[in-house]
Amino acid sequence: MFSVITPFALGWIAGTALQLQQAKLWAADMYWCLGAVALLLVYAAARFILSRFAFARSASAFFSRVSAGAWWQAFVWFALAGTLAFSLAGARACQFLQTALNPALEGRTLQVVGIVANLPQRTEDSARFRLEVESAREMDGTQVQLPPHVLLGWYGNRLKGYGGQGGSDDQVQAPPADLRPGDRWQLAVRLKAPHGHINPHGFDYELWLWEQGLQATGYVRNGAKDAPPQWLGSTWAHPIERLRQRVRSAIDAQVADRAMAGIVAALLVGDQAAIERTDWDVFRATGVAHLMAISGLHITGLAWLAALCVGGLWRRSDVWSPRKPWSLCLPAPVAASASAALVALAYAVFTGWGVPAQRTVWMLGVVTLLRVYGLRWPLMQVWLSVCAVVLALDPWALMQAGFWLSFVAVGVLFASGSQEGAASVWGAVQRMCREQWLMSVCLAPLTLLLFHQVSVVGLFANLLAVPWVTLVVTPLCMVGLVLPLAWSLAAEALQLSVWLLKVGAGVSWAQWSAPAAPLWAGAAALAGMGLWAMRLPIWLGLFGVALVLPVLSWQTPRPAYGAFELVAADMGQGHAVLLRTATHSLLYDTGPRYSAETDAGQRVLVPLLRAWGERLDRIVISHQDSDHSGGAPSVMAMQPQADVLTSIAPEHPLRQLGHMQRCERGQSWVWDGVHFEVLHPRAADYERKLKPNALSCVLRVSASHWQTNRTHASALLAGDIEAAQEHDLLQSGQTLQADWLLVPHHGSATSSTSAFLEAVDPSVAIVQAGYRNRFGHPRPDVLRRYSDLGVLVVQTPRCGASTWRSEQPNLVQCERNLRQRYWQHVF
Repeated sequence: MFSVITPFALGWIAGTALQLQQAKLWAADMYWCLGAVALLLVYAAARFILSRFAFARSASAFFSRVSAGAWWQAFVWFALAGTLAFSLAGARACQFLQTALNPALEGRTLQVVGIVANLPQRTEDSARFRLEVESAREMDGTQVQLPPHVLLGWYGNRLKGYGGQGGSDDQVQAPPADLRPGDRWQLAVRLKAPHGHINPHGFDYELWLWEQGLQATGYVRNGAKDAPPQWLGSTWAHPIERLRQRVRSAIDAQVADRAMAGIVAALLVGDQAAIERTDWDVFRATGVAHLMAISGLHITGLAWLAALCVGGLWRRSDVWSPRKPWSLCLPAPVAASASAALVALAYAVFTGWGVPAQRTVWMLGVVTLLRVYGLRWPLMQVWLSVCAVVLALDPWALMQAGFWLSFVAVGVLFASGSQEGAASVWGAVQRMCREQWLMSVCLAPLTLLLFHQVSVVGLFANLLAVPWVTLVVTPLCMVGLVLPLAWSLAAEALQLSVWLLKVGAGVSWAQWSAPAAPLWAGAAALAGMGLWAMRLPIWLGLFGVALVLPVLSWQTPRPAYGAFELVAADMGQGHAVLLRTATHSLLYDTGPRYSAETDAGQRVLVPLLRAWGERLDRIVISHQDSDHSGGAPSVMAMQPQADVLTSIAPEHPLRQLGHMQRCERGQSWVWDGVHFEVLHPRAADYERKLKPNALSCVLRVSASHWQTNRTHASALLAGDIEAAQEHDLLQSGQTLQADWLLVPHHGSATSSTSAFLEAVDPSVAIVQAGYRNRFGHPRPDVLRRYSDLGVLVVQTPRCGASTWRSEQPNLVQCERNLRQRYWQHVF
């Protein structure tokens, strides 16, 4: 027998997933028409079903079940729900795009009046915040239309990089310490369209901005020549965000340890950015990251406490209201469920309304409605219904890792029957251990698919951390709202647990990584873990385990012997190229340093290397400028076995990371039939005290097999060499010809001379530069030189990460084309 709700919920999920695969949106009218037709058919189908039941039973029949064996009816509901979900998500996307930033306004200074709309995130002397735009004009007074919300950075004075390229900016006005939600400001800003880095298996920043309702990013112009920011007063807007900040400030004032204060703030107000990066690394390594933010577990515990208190008061209402006990007006179970749902809703909104919080709130809401109407749905039907409700409100949540982790975890518990109560304390302990075992094992394949690593010590860490954080730390955080001293006690309790977690994370085998498996293997693994979790015959459980094997044993395909592959990562203004042969890997440069907290290594390269299961044999850091060496600390920490070639000066701080060998002309080696040789700098160049760009390590790589009718396929990675070094290479008599060229100095006017390009004679040239970077790279005159020679120029802002293989020297694969979706920036 089929429940109407089950195929409807499944259809809604499927329709949403299908719409999110669209590369380009249709016209809005097509979505509206399709949705209207689907809605009419839903109405007709509902009337048809209701007509087959007596009126007294119609509501129950409609929401409970369709006649036995009616497969066709289940298919009809599935198709109608899928069509309705598809059209609704598409129509909302079209409507959202109507308020996109006008491209003509990008990079122009605008005078904007708006209200701070969220809890500002601070780093050093800078802040990032969401601004609700009220009005905007150009500097000449012309009114312009901007998106309703923009994401702004307000940067103070700070060093950029490690000193080779860095230096402090002109004196600017740092953001005020009391930048508060609800405050109205007049700011001079520069905006650009939402643009992120697109890399294999990488984080989709543009999707995140889309889901947050942000259609422009930018920064506050606060230099000496700019109009100073003006505070225009406070408003009553965004009171919840203002309350969150007041609580966050009170925690900072009460807890002296900044790291512990950040965790307390994350547990209480959902400010995950307050947790330090090193602590996040520990939590991920031990598999307890879900505990250090607002999760369904925390909200469920608070809701349970509210239900217990209200239910008890309701049942004893005859004591203070003997004439008309409350239970006569509203049954105690219904009152308890309603209060739990309301408390969960209030707390979820207060803490930022994340996907785990939404899942908990809607699940409690569905349970409350079922109790009100006296219906009893199977738990898996409730689970599917809540999934559909979350996606109806936020279709793009389906692309979040948190959505899958949250709902799959609850689904595993429902499928295994772990929701059944325990008769004793020992029974409760046994149930908790079994549930944690199920979570650790069943979520391991999903964790591998999403993050390409899984915590081996997670089972033991969670057995200790879950009860401690849930029953001790989180209640203390909440008590602190009334008695601030409790926050200090919570911090002390956290110090003990964090210390134990650091011990666990320090074990060499704390984490296990595996290459990213294809979609079919991931689907098989999820199905297998579902079978294993359910109470089924042993042979079916073993079959489920077998379905997981492809995920655990998958290996990323590699080039054939004698061939090589180049992947130019998309990470903004900087260089980072991964070179792979049949059994070896080399990384040329490590990308930029974004701030004191993060760099391209941590954000882009480490996830990429982990997703492909790469073990680097060598890292070449061409020179010390921070847009080439900024990611080195993260990459070298992950790949300690790799040796390093570089031109970085011995006294540079990066030299403290480990042993490094100087790159010099004449160095060469062969991996898997692929020849590598260093063409620059000469040994004597180090004695001339040249600037870092002039000492860039230049590497030429050539395949050993015949690829074209003119030469073996080859590549030239030129770092930031300039015209003088190009001339020196031309005079050296070395072979410069290459099919693939990493454009010197990101396309600067100081490089890519005509004589050098004629000698290299590339088919493909890669420009690794940031979108709308402040240097203007690549320069138009430089691009003309390449165009005049018939060279295909590929720019990472347009292409995303690019892949080139020596077997096909004229073909470049762009990640933006492979992963094209309608929310991605096209320019």
